[in-house]
Amino acid sequence: MCPRCPGGDEAAMTATGGTLQPRRPEPGWQLSGPPLPLALTVLAWLGTGTALAGLNKWIFAAHGFRYPLLLSSLHMLAAVALGYPLGWARGPLPSVRPRARIYLLSLTFCGSVALGNLGLSLVPLDAAQAVHATAPLATLLLSALLRGRRHHPLQYAAMGPVCAGAACSIAGGVHFHQPGGCVLLAATILRALKSLQQSLLLQEDRLDAVSLLCLTALPSFWLLFGAAVALEVAPAWEGVLRYDGSLWGCILLSCLGSVLYNLASFCVLSLTSALTIHLLGNLTVVGNLLLSRLLFGSHLSGLSYLGIGLTLAGMFMYHQPQLVARRWAAWPGRAPRRRE
Repeated sequence: MCPRCPGGDEAAMTATGGTLQPRRPEPGWQLSGPPLPLALTVLAWLGTGTALAGLNKWIFAAHGFRYPLLLSSLHMLAAVALGYPLGWARGPLPSVRPRARIYLLSLTFCGSVALGNLGLSLVPLDAAQAVHATAPLATLLLSALLRGRRHHPLQYAAMGPVCAGAACSIAGGVHFHQPGGCVLLAATILRALKSLQQSLLLQEDRLDAVSLLCLTALPSFWLLFGAAVALEVAPAWEGVLRYDGSLWGCILLSCLGSVLYNLASFCVLSLTSALTIHLLGNLTVVGNLLLSRLLFGSHLSGLSYLGIGLTLAGMFMYHQPQLVARRWAAWPGRAPRRRE
């Protein structure tokens, strides 16, 4: 179980005048908790995310697997099979559960995962990651719209290079499937909404990563499996059985990686925020672009590398708005003139 966030978003409380009030993070401040566990959790999340995206793309591209909804439902089945024993080993699940929020999260989660895998089966991995890089903008807007959160002006400005970097990465690719891009864009918006919902459950309802995985995995499995049977497997059930053992070995690894990725995601969310996790996720763009180049022979132009640079610059601007503002104010010629 990951350590509890001592000051993440509205979860942390500060004493003011004898009463407890929500503690708002300072602009640009998003990371909290012990540095070493947080760093290890982020590294595990980035590593499993990069490996899972590459493995799923390999399943669709190299093996010709045509059932993205079925793969998503198998991911959730693995979460049920592994999550419940982990939950029972560490103690009983919480008796008080926000069921409405959990079911709504399961629905959003199913939509984001299903559309993400569907889009990944239609477009190259580098283009898919470029579209996913716009998740911070979607999260920022949804956070301001749904939760009334306010951010530093430079944090809004940072979304410019982040999205411009994603656009450059898309323009730098050789192939881009327009319907697949629209599917991935819808999946990205749902991912942003899903992260906000998870953040509420982890930080305000005080659930831990294992409990949240257990409570959302089973309803998510039934939703995804029902959709897979109705839309994919029923019309071509025999096609599923024709695949060889190497494919099912890859699917098993993908399921295990999915469980680890979801647990790591919940831990990072409990220690940071919904927006920070997507900004950190843009770091995987570099790894996934290189992975796409090595495994699938995708072409990386100079424009792609420019997009990577812009994305990373936008991330730095978001996390350090005060530092950027101070440096800009101290720039030669920017100092205010003294009155004589």
